[in-house]
Amino acid sequence: MQRYYFDHNATTPIADSVLELFSKYLKDCSGNASSIHYHGQQAKMLLEQARRQVAGLLTASPKEIVFTSGGTEADNLAIFGTMRGNTRRHAVTTTIEHPAVLNAFAQLEQEGFAVTYVPCDSQGTVPVHSIAQALRPDTGLVSVMHANNELGTVQDIAAMADVAHQAGALFHSDGVQAAGKIPIDVTASAVSSGAGLGVDLYAISGHKFHAPKGVGALYVRKGVTLQPLLFGGRHEQGRRAGTENVPALAAMGHAAEIAKKANMSSQLRDHLQRQLAVSIPDIRFNAVDAPRIPNTLNVCFEGIEGESMVISLDLKGFSVSSGAACSSGAVEPSHVLLAIGLTRAQAKASIRFSLGPANDMQQVDNLVEAVAASCAQLRRLSPTYA
Repeated sequence: MQRYYFDHNATTPIADSVLELFSKYLKDCSGNASSIHYHGQQAKMLLEQARRQVAGLLTASPKEIVFTSGGTEADNLAIFGTMRGNTRRHAVTTTIEHPAVLNAFAQLEQEGFAVTYVPCDSQGTVPVHSIAQALRPDTGLVSVMHANNELGTVQDIAAMADVAHQAGALFHSDGVQAAGKIPIDVTASAVSSGAGLGVDLYAISGHKFHAPKGVGALYVRKGVTLQPLLFGGRHEQGRRAGTENVPALAAMGHAAEIAKKANMSSQLRDHLQRQLAVSIPDIRFNAVDAPRIPNTLNVCFEGIEGESMVISLDLKGFSVSSGAACSSGAVEPSHVLLAIGLTRAQAKASIRFSLGPANDMQQVDNLVEAVAASCAQLRRLSPTYA
């Protein structure tokens, strides 16, 4: 049976050229980047090349890039690294963040910090004025994800960062789902210069843009003080202890260079949406009237269980998701879908389709046919679908 992959927001396949370099460096790059001999310096050269390539993806300076084990560590380093020891004991985030952010803030609350969780509207958009209203004189950090992993909704990060800075707070954004899908410029705020996002901290993860799993990065704007989470050697300018995974980071650097040049189109996503709309009755497209990354579509199929649809499509050769991969197996419906106003039944009946460069029009048409067949079958068996 031929298989088709429509779950790129969970993880992406390693690109062929990235895999080739990764394999080469696993074999040939045996040195520790902290060693001063030949093999160590060869590893150091690869590491710094990767740092330049990742900085290029974000339009940052290489010295502002801290390598991590992925997006979760990068988010945690940003949040704990700026708030622990901060005299400002209040932070602001939103109700639709990834668990890597929400659970970090929950831990801060256990440590005595105050956190305000700002809601979104029905399209998954967080109003800038709501962020402004949540700020207090003791706010030390505002954290808002750039693109939502379930809906694809893109927030107005530049305006939010500007509001946070006016209040004297730092601004962090989880950019894991944005990197490689839309252009990113972390530099001076669009509000002040017409240029970039103006963030202080920005997290990415390599496996979301066709690099290996287990590597990521945190952009830390020059001048921002960051307490480390890990204690050991003076790696990453003292901000992240531990010997760097040079082969994987070098592969991520190459993937970042490819992603910088890529121009992802929404054509396939929009075609999928149109074909589903004409092929299947009683469906709802979630948060499609807001700006979105170009590969993501979230759909509610009335009268079915999303997990049942995922299993049915898997048996037909299609990999999709009923929510965030980090929450797979959860009994509770998606907190993101509940936050945009869906009922528990609607949230549990929703499916996320996330496309990648290997998908084509024929695959999308095959997917629509499979979804229509699965939906009809599951609704015949459903006690709640009239």
